[in-house]
Amino acid sequence: MVFLLLLAPMLAHPASARGIGFLGKQYKEVASLPDGRWLVLDKHALRLLDAEGKTLHSLDVRAEHLDTRVINSQAGAEVQAVVFDADQQQNWILQVEPQQIRISRKLTPVSFALQSQCLYRDAQQLSHLFMIAKDGQAEQWLLSGKTPVKLRNLALPPEVESCRVDDRQQALYVSEASFGVWRYAANGEGIPERTLVAGRQPRGEITGEVGALAVLPQGLAVIDADDGRIHLLDAQAQVTLHDLRVPNAQALALAGDALLVLNNVGWQAYDLQPLGLGQASLHPATVSRQLPLIMPRGQTESVARAGDAADDPAIWVHPTQPARSRIIATNKKQGLLNYNLQGKQVQLVAAGRLNNVDLRQNIRWPGHKPSDLAIATQRDEAALALFALDGQGQLRDVGRIKTGLRDIYGTCLYQPPAGGLEVFANDKDGRFEHYRVEPQAQGGQAYMGKLLRTFRTAGQPEGCVADDQQQRLFYGEEKQGIWTMSASADQPSEPQLIMPVGEHLVADVEGMGLYHGQNGSYLIASSQGNSSFVVLDANAPYAFRGAFRIGINAEAGIDGVSDTDGLEVSQVNFGGVYRQGMLVVQDGYKRLPDGAQNFKLVAWEDIARALHLQ
Repeated sequence: MVFLLLLAPMLAHPASARGIGFLGKQYKEVASLPDGRWLVLDKHALRLLDAEGKTLHSLDVRAEHLDTRVINSQAGAEVQAVVFDADQQQNWILQVEPQQIRISRKLTPVSFALQSQCLYRDAQQLSHLFMIAKDGQAEQWLLSGKTPVKLRNLALPPEVESCRVDDRQQALYVSEASFGVWRYAANGEGIPERTLVAGRQPRGEITGEVGALAVLPQGLAVIDADDGRIHLLDAQAQVTLHDLRVPNAQALALAGDALLVLNNVGWQAYDLQPLGLGQASLHPATVSRQLPLIMPRGQTESVARAGDAADDPAIWVHPTQPARSRIIATNKKQGLLNYNLQGKQVQLVAAGRLNNVDLRQNIRWPGHKPSDLAIATQRDEAALALFALDGQGQLRDVGRIKTGLRDIYGTCLYQPPAGGLEVFANDKDGRFEHYRVEPQAQGGQAYMGKLLRTFRTAGQPEGCVADDQQQRLFYGEEKQGIWTMSASADQPSEPQLIMPVGEHLVADVEGMGLYHGQNGSYLIASSQGNSSFVVLDANAPYAFRGAFRIGINAEAGIDGVSDTDGLEVSQVNFGGVYRQGMLVVQDGYKRLPDGAQNFKLVAWEDIARALHLQ
């Protein structure tokens, strides 16, 4: 890893000490408020000061780890603060009012020796708190909602001296004293990957122990404890922009366009604007592009196996009472799951390693009663596993259809206009097999499969969906994009790439579903690489209609969604918030709290509103 030290004049003197002379060295931590007031911590109290340093209010507490956030509300900008009560070993969540500091909540005492902590305001404007122990244990708490609750556990480096979050970039920065400054994703979803943005020699420019951090409007400040330097970084580019020489620097804070530094003399201010690091120089391009965030309205119980277990859902619609419909889903380590629309598991069919599932209802074969059938890929048997559904949505294993695929993977069903049922199954090597499914005997429950055709993709496929109305097959090639072709074996057509992996669709391309509404038909696909969902017109020319992510429903205690494999969508009126239909998606990382994977339920009307589909 290479760090570039740009030649620039060092700031040898405070750019402007006026107005902060009252911030003496007795204040170990300070926070500047938007209206000119200050929150300060000394050995005995948390104090609210006016712009001239006069005490407006104080709370007697031996506290540390002060952090603040501005919260926008109808009443105007409010300030939320947090401090850690060192005697009681618990966090105080505070609201800063014009003349006083009000204690909103006191969290449960922590179960470890707290070393550092910091606040985070996410893209939904929900408040979070990171708490980090000396040995690297860490927790992320969601402060918004009915009551604070732990969102997830984290494993961070030991000996973290400081942590701060850049809300614009949704980045958590932690300083590991003996190693350097690390960046993690702050949003709580996905794999907690990390990047070293500033290393201690020989990995970077820092010569001594890595100390306190401060997030700047366009960068990050970090104390080099042994060298009397403060490095001003472009943390995204991993580049040192400037250095400040401040002997014995102990703490950092930000006040507008000034970096505040505490040393043996007291607090001093250094102007950032001349260095191009101030608020006025902030360019919109530095702010991450945000997709619309839609809250889930429900979720299923977690699957009974840890790790990568849940995969693909399908929706069975009750013939007379849609509110009693079922979600049929795969547990790749156990079998086929059956949930009601409240998310409660009502049945398990222990059928082994099932990967993808699809179903069709009211299937008509000559000489047989209409029936409902779900079909899943059984990876150990390289077969299609068939399950009949009765009038209440209960599943029954009714047999297997052996395939010629070595590593069977994805599947989807198709009902031709003439009736009956057909199934597409694919292999990781790119092969597809297209079967017709038929009952073997009059009134029998066993089925057979007749191979109609084979074809293949250049890369690995998985998710697919068939449009029975338009007789089209849509499938995903995980690294390339979304393709379409004729679903009819009698009218084959060349595959057409309708959305390549790129700006909107990020590999891997995963689950797919079709929504047939009054205002149009839409194809929904999981863009797993950036944990989003893309929506296209389901008819040519397959125009892109938008993309969205699924965020946290704090009031309902439902976490957001990331790393989705399978999904299904339906336009049926299921009642309540699902009167325009629902989207069901697999969630790769269950949070709030941590747990085994599950499935999230999203109201279609929320999607339609966010993407202006109505």
